[in-house]
Amino acid sequence: MDLWSWIAWFFWVFVFVAYLMVLFSILTDIFRDHTLNGWLKAVWIIFLVFVPFLTALVYLIARGSSMQERSMAQARQLRQHQDEYIRETAGAPSAVDDIAKAKALLDQGTISQAEFDALKARALAV
Repeated sequence: MDLWSWIAWFFWVFVFVAYLMVLFSILTDIFRDHTLNGWLKAVWIIFLVFVPFLTALVYLIARGSSMQERSMAQARQLRQHQDEYIRETAGAPSAVDDIAKAKALLDQGTISQAEFDALKARALAV
């Protein structure tokens, strides 16, 4: 095989992999969309099986923007759950712990009442 045959082979492999990624993205989006009923989901999948290239093109044109919105919403939701999990498990002191430490410093006379109030407000704001 000459060099151009290799380049053509790699190009078509790239195109095929990219096409598979588009198909899987469309399939996951179909099942992620709660506004579609079951029959419409089935119709999209049937068309993806029998006329895959044309159906993928039509789907991306007709529903591409809503596909992006659903993807971004899922990313935000996953990020929110991740942040909550990190806050719960990271061992970071809670607002109650911060206020208790500030109260101990106030009782020892290390900080004033105004400083305690500021620390308490900061801990409750988080």
